[in-house]
Amino acid sequence: MAASRYIDPELEKGLALMRELMGDNDLTQDLAAARQAGNARDAALVAKLTLPDGIAQSLETAKSADGHDIEMRIMQPDNADKKPVFFWIHGGGYILGQAKQGDMFTLHAAERGCYAASVEYRLAPETAYPGPLEDCYEGLKYLIDNAEALNIDPSKVIIGGVSAGGGLCAGLALLIRDRGLCTPLGQVLIYPMIDDTNIAPASDALPDTLVWSRAYNKFGWQSYLGDLFGSEDVPAYAAPARADNVAGLPPTYMPVGDLDLFLDENIVYAQKLTRAGVPTHFHIVPGAFHGFNGFVADAAISRAINAETVEFIAKLLSEAE
Repeated sequence: MAASRYIDPELEKGLALMRELMGDNDLTQDLAAARQAGNARDAALVAKLTLPDGIAQSLETAKSADGHDIEMRIMQPDNADKKPVFFWIHGGGYILGQAKQGDMFTLHAAERGCYAASVEYRLAPETAYPGPLEDCYEGLKYLIDNAEALNIDPSKVIIGGVSAGGGLCAGLALLIRDRGLCTPLGQVLIYPMIDDTNIAPASDALPDTLVWSRAYNKFGWQSYLGDLFGSEDVPAYAAPARADNVAGLPPTYMPVGDLDLFLDENIVYAQKLTRAGVPTHFHIVPGAFHGFNGFVADAAISRAINAETVEFIAKLLSEAE
């Protein structure tokens, strides 16, 4: 599919700020510097959030099967009601990012009555597949196993993630279905990174994309898949675009910009879900690049998509009553 040339004017203004925050760090050459810049950007974005009265923030730590800690940032209403669970997975190409990226989404979910957790999964290449995905699974399993103590309702679980976190969420949905952990009310896949074969280099015929480039995408997949990269043995849990059977997955909300590298793979996955009978709310956003609704959250289209995300969560909760 040919890329659009139109950039939403409000988002275009935000590109300069994003470049200023990120600097000139090439993550394929200096991942440590890119992580440092990304963490600084996240801190700047989180600093803009104001925690309203009635919302409590805390940390919860799960112990993994192999003994390491899985930390989760929690936001929830400060009341005694039993709460549905909103489980969020941050983005960063499987190689960047931190749980605090999810604060905007977990805050919105907490304001709708949820016990909202953002999981601090281990990053690649230090921890390749299946480590990051298992961290997400074990974090969610901990919450469900401790539902009584945490005052949560394990029958009302919504999972979500953005970019690579969306890919982990899509993999988690498959894992939950196949292991029988729970039956999520829905999944939120915000421009998910799900196709490890989308690694063709940029060219005149295949132009590069803003924010998350083709070279970055290849590096991210190489880091996450390790020895599996480039093989036919990549499991669907690692790259959900490879899934042959998506029947039984939960209702899905998936927005993506038409300037996003993941546009085509997201279209194909949305079609696959729909054909399998999964209720799928798919939204292509004109003039939007990867990460637009987080990097330029004040833009009208970002506010609209973020509101649409919250409305989807609210709809799931309402239908579960």
